[in-house]
Amino acid sequence: MAIATVNPATGERVREFDALTDDQLEHKVALAAEAFRSYRRTTFSERAELLGRAARILDDEADGLGRTATLEMGKTVSAAVAEVRKSAAGCRWYAEHAGEMLADQPWPVDGARVFTRYQPLGPVLAVMPWNFPYWQVFRFAAPALMAGNVGLLKHASNVPQVALAIEDVFRRAGFPEGVFQSLLIPSSAVEGLLDDERVRAATLTGSEPAGRQVAAAAGRNIKPSVLELGGSDAFIVLPSADLDKAVDAGVQSRTLNNGQSCINAKRFIVHADVAEEFARRLTERMQSLTVGDPTKDETDLGPLSSADAVETLHQQVTDTVQAGATLRTGGEPLDGPGFFYPPTVLTDIPDGSPGHHEEFFGPVALLWRAADLDDAIRIANDSPFGLGGSAWTTDPAEQERLVTEVETGMLYLNEFTQSTPEVPFGGVKNSGYGRELAAFGPRAFVNAKTVWLA
Repeated sequence: MAIATVNPATGERVREFDALTDDQLEHKVALAAEAFRSYRRTTFSERAELLGRAARILDDEADGLGRTATLEMGKTVSAAVAEVRKSAAGCRWYAEHAGEMLADQPWPVDGARVFTRYQPLGPVLAVMPWNFPYWQVFRFAAPALMAGNVGLLKHASNVPQVALAIEDVFRRAGFPEGVFQSLLIPSSAVEGLLDDERVRAATLTGSEPAGRQVAAAAGRNIKPSVLELGGSDAFIVLPSADLDKAVDAGVQSRTLNNGQSCINAKRFIVHADVAEEFARRLTERMQSLTVGDPTKDETDLGPLSSADAVETLHQQVTDTVQAGATLRTGGEPLDGPGFFYPPTVLTDIPDGSPGHHEEFFGPVALLWRAADLDDAIRIANDSPFGLGGSAWTTDPAEQERLVTEVETGMLYLNEFTQSTPEVPFGGVKNSGYGRELAAFGPRAFVNAKTVWLA
């Protein structure tokens, strides 16, 4: 598999990289195992100092690092720079809070001092995606390194320069050699790494098929894993909602990252009383977006990540329309160069069509008309995925039912789903298992050791 930078705005192959040889990969794994033996003995304050330096580098170099992401995966420059700064903020947050999250936890036992001590496991393999090439890595790495683990990053093969830049940030921040390494390897090498006894755990953000493979390999080797997989998030709108705010949030969420986010609003489930008005406003707003060069300030929506991504998305749209859906706008790939797909709205999604059960990874909004709250909850749960969701209502009784009955790992009321270090992140069903961020992040890869002192 090629490890190369291909500019998705032009289709130009910019730079190629050689994958690590078997000997080079062995050297890096051995280095990680050796580094762990000493790094695990560092204090929280020492780790926090190093992570704070990494945050300063990210902030100081956000413009250049952001442009590298734009070059490799196509998000707008403003979004890419914001992502780098978000990564810096995440580093600072964990530098300030991880120590207290990992402090010894006492338990009330008569006649003894009993507590849990959180101890690191060792080298953790992180298999990360291209869509948020900085944030996805740092939201794993910051808490994992604060816990005393070391990281081995297998990044997506279309963002090799970002992968190397992240390793460079950690190196210049002063982390010891081997504590964080980027591995330029094909996906076929992941299973062998999980078979290696020196690699003690795995985390993956990516597709459902990739998650199944990593989970199977980790399970076979009795190693903990965290999976954050696909999502087809519901965006429920009920009559009491502020439609202006709901439409604004819906468009922003659906087109975030050029429509390529696991927590994009994808399935708009709108009460019949407001469905037509919402569909009209949503369509108008989607039509008003500027698609083009992601390096220009006026661009709202850049390219998809690859030619294959455009082909897959268009086939899903075509098959859903042929099954009976109504195309309100968009629906045809834009002329090249580059891998562009227009903002698209489909309504009246038929059961059994791709729109009904597949994740659409691009700027395509799918809209259902719900007869009432019961019907909206039914449609929301009629999905193999269960990552996040958003619901818009000011009725407390409706809010309580949504919180209780919608089958997702996250539900945001009158706000669209987000990822921030203060709040746990993760899903259920085919969207994966485990949680990232908040206190779950530092505790994801630790031995929670019970200690009893009589």
